[in-house]
Amino acid sequence: MLKRLLIDTAYKINTSNNYTKTKHFFYNLLENGDYRYKKVFDLFMIALIFSSVFILIREVKSHVNDEFLFFNNYVISVIFFIEYMLRFWVSSSVTEIIIKQSEHDALLGDKFRFLRALRKILHAKLKYVISFKAIIDLLAILPFFHQLRLLRLFILFRVFKLFRYAKSIQVFVSVISAKKFEFITLLVFASIVVFVSSVLIYVMEANNPASPINTLFEAVYWSIVTISTVGYGDITPITEAGRVVAMFVIVAGIAVFSFTTSLIVTAFTEKLDEIKDTKLINDISSIKEFYLICGYESVSKEVAKKLMQNSRVIILEENLQKVLQAKKDGFFALNYDPGSIESYRKLRINIEAQVKAIICLSHSDVENVYTTLTIRSFNKDVFILSILKNKANRNKLVFAGVNELFYEKELVGMVAREFVGKPVAFEAIHALRFSYNGVDMQEIVVSERILDSFTSVGELENKKYRVVLLGIYKKSENEFMFNPPDSTILELGDYLLVIGNTQFIKEFTNNLHKRKQ
Repeated sequence: MLKRLLIDTAYKINTSNNYTKTKHFFYNLLENGDYRYKKVFDLFMIALIFSSVFILIREVKSHVNDEFLFFNNYVISVIFFIEYMLRFWVSSSVTEIIIKQSEHDALLGDKFRFLRALRKILHAKLKYVISFKAIIDLLAILPFFHQLRLLRLFILFRVFKLFRYAKSIQVFVSVISAKKFEFITLLVFASIVVFVSSVLIYVMEANNPASPINTLFEAVYWSIVTISTVGYGDITPITEAGRVVAMFVIVAGIAVFSFTTSLIVTAFTEKLDEIKDTKLINDISSIKEFYLICGYESVSKEVAKKLMQNSRVIILEENLQKVLQAKKDGFFALNYDPGSIESYRKLRINIEAQVKAIICLSHSDVENVYTTLTIRSFNKDVFILSILKNKANRNKLVFAGVNELFYEKELVGMVAREFVGKPVAFEAIHALRFSYNGVDMQEIVVSERILDSFTSVGELENKKYRVVLLGIYKKSENEFMFNPPDSTILELGDYLLVIGNTQFIKEFTNNLHKRKQ
């Protein structure tokens, strides 16, 4: 009974529009770098961090008003605590874990395994709690216990929260992390040098009453200062043996410093193109509408020039030299493979809303076919034009999903005459096709919850939600029934294959889970 109540509650929460919208809003605000309000939130948090540190510094030698102390110790800490709990909440979905486990168990014909679901929930939450950023967030909250003066020093950990909000710092960290192995090797080498030199200088100098190095701590301090090439001069060896050790440490310090500089420069050089591409992708995501050209050949340059008279143009090209040439010609170009679905994921664009049309202008019909198939695998409606190199490949391109084909010799003239000369043509096609996007096909597993309210296909009311039931997979018979009659009995573990608008399918699915007998 309790397990069933838990599953019902999970479904109720997961199908609640208010809950979904609220969680989605906070996830975007905290984690989605493309969300328009996240930048404002990040600036607000950065301002709180700097104000907190300023108050701490001011408090050292000057009196700070009680209002500022209250703001620092309570208000800011409470805001950080709320942020921490929100991040803990959106880091994973408890209800989805419970629902997936219940549906998985139902598919196998087993009872709901609560302990397994609980372990998955704890694992997901613990994974967030022990992450570096979450630990920093937790340490930033500790100044709330201001009665313990030592804990007030944890305000300094709030500075590390800048890693969350400053993109430039995140870029720097990602660049350094690319050379993680080399930096770890360097750190090990430097640590060995510090350890050996500390022991040697302590042995050489500690027995000399006139030497400033009398403790192992002072020896370690001297070693670190020397190997870092800082050389304060407050502690120096006075014996000949100690000075010999110092010379070796100085040489090792120069080597460490040179190696560190070389690593950082190399890391940034290797990542420079990626950083530029990331900046370009961010710029593209803010463009309302543009044409996407796949492949940069001689004809691509002419087409891009014509289209840029009325709109923006983005070029995808796999060959790096051609990308550099496209950039030199003044176009937005990315070194991405147009035939790879991963390229479009990296772009983070809304094809339905932003892309007016996709034009395939690669040098090979095979590449254009592959590009078209890739695009059609995740979008059925965007308007695609393609160049045709060989007449024998016309049917292949049509079957792949190309809307319009042009012979290579006629392409520039036809685009200029029919589309650029009449820019409304593309706009009309784009508007017509935009009205019919969002179609999707999904599988819905028949669970005990659905069987409580629906026993046959005729009771599903899919037509009410404008969802087409293509068929049903009968688990017991290991058979797929296309267009099943209304009298078909639903059984636990069956699959419903439906097609329709994404939003309609979501409402239909929610209805299946909400209704009761």
